[in-house]
Amino acid sequence: MTSQEFRRLALSLPEASEQAHMGHPDFRVAGKIFATLGYPESGWGMVKLTPIEQEMLVKAQPTVFVPAKGAWGQRGATCLRLKGVRAATLRRALRAAWLLAAPKPLASKLESES
Repeated sequence: MTSQEFRRLALSLPEASEQAHMGHPDFRVAGKIFATLGYPESGWGMVKLTPIEQEMLVKAQPTVFVPAKGAWGQRGATCLRLKGVRAATLRRALRAAWLLAAPKPLASKLESES
């Protein structure tokens, strides 16, 4: 997985946009961040999940997914190594993060299309 592939997948979600936060590209829906590139460093990304979703990914692929440090990670922020993540897994993680950040009417529209 490359940064460009991560970017393409994140921006493929409805109404997703790219901005920057703390020197890192981030991806937002309705102004809320759902994913970040280059955090905590180059070659990494981050998705904002629920703690339960985070736990499942970390247990399934501990060499790819790790909780972010501190309280942010305790609330579900999950870092991932781009080099090791499969596209299908990243697509699901980005979608889950997007669903948490999206306004309810928009999120329910995407869920009904699934």
